[in-house]
Amino acid sequence: MFDRRLFLLSLPALLAACSTGSIPVDANGNPLQRVYRIRASETGDIQFRMLDGVNALRGARGLIPVNLNAELNAAAATHSRDMALQNRPWHFGSDGSSPIDRVSRVGYAGLLLGETISETYETELETLAAWMEQLTTREVILDPRARDLGFSWFQEDSGKIWWTMVLGTQDEVGNTPTPA
Repeated sequence: MFDRRLFLLSLPALLAACSTGSIPVDANGNPLQRVYRIRASETGDIQFRMLDGVNALRGARGLIPVNLNAELNAAAATHSRDMALQNRPWHFGSDGSSPIDRVSRVGYAGLLLGETISETYETELETLAAWMEQLTTREVILDPRARDLGFSWFQEDSGKIWWTMVLGTQDEVGNTPTPA
């Protein structure tokens, strides 16, 4: 009898310990997306997580890893902010600039291979996964010629993030392969 009373008295505590807390849901019962907030102090961590993710995907296909490039990071940051100002994800700047123009403006001496962009509320690795699902962006990320990577973003107050990744190579400078 004593064991039974002890069990019944401890049952609420046991059930409370198993609770996962309340998860906000939408009208259909699906979990609501949480806003992914990026602090300025996280810039390096986020860029290196993306670099590690890209290099893991490249390595799985036998491709050489890419390195972060400060000039390409600057071109990506400029374009992310500009897309937010234009309120549309596309490859042209508000001044009519192309990705080739932007990498040239920051002093990148190599050849632009491609640019991937996104407008989303998702994290950098969720964005990378989405890019890998699309043939055109996957081809940029897995271009065997790539040696340099630039990656940056702009986050609006609403939480929306404008991501930009730029890949290039300095191995083929002087050659004239068609940029992606």
